[in-house]
Amino acid sequence: MPVAYLCLQRIAAVDYTIPDNILISADCRQLISLIFVSNPTKRITMKEIKSHPWFLKNLPRELTEEAQADYYERSSSVPSFSKQTTQEIMEIVQDARKKPRSSTSGYGYADELSDDEEKNAKVSVPEQNDEEDECDKKVREVLESGELDMSALHI
Repeated sequence: MPVAYLCLQRIAAVDYTIPDNILISADCRQLISLIFVSNPTKRITMKEIKSHPWFLKNLPRELTEEAQADYYERSSSVPSFSKQTTQEIMEIVQDARKKPRSSTSGYGYADELSDDEEKNAKVSVPEQNDEEDECDKKVREVLESGELDMSALHI
């Protein structure tokens, strides 16, 4: 018989074992045995699972059914689980909506300008280096004099 068929037979028969090297508590084993029941009318319900000792062990107070029910009522008497006031939370949200300077353009480089910032920025002419070589000096002089006729170049 195919392995898949045998596997399905074991699932339908609820034929399972938890290996000895898997360390789980007795409460967890008991809950698993109540979940893995083939007859749905005899199987544990979600409400019963949520009240099972293993499920409730170390469950944060705000996740208990009572706290969830209080939270979703949204009445003014609901205890707050936050140590922050609504105003503090709203200020944090407003700050989070502001784009940081470094992420306004490019790939996150802090000193990179956006297109608008580049248009508005003053163009700075780099200072001339006293150690300018002869070739650079000649190119600068020709460019400044206007002697270079680009249309005459056949490139």
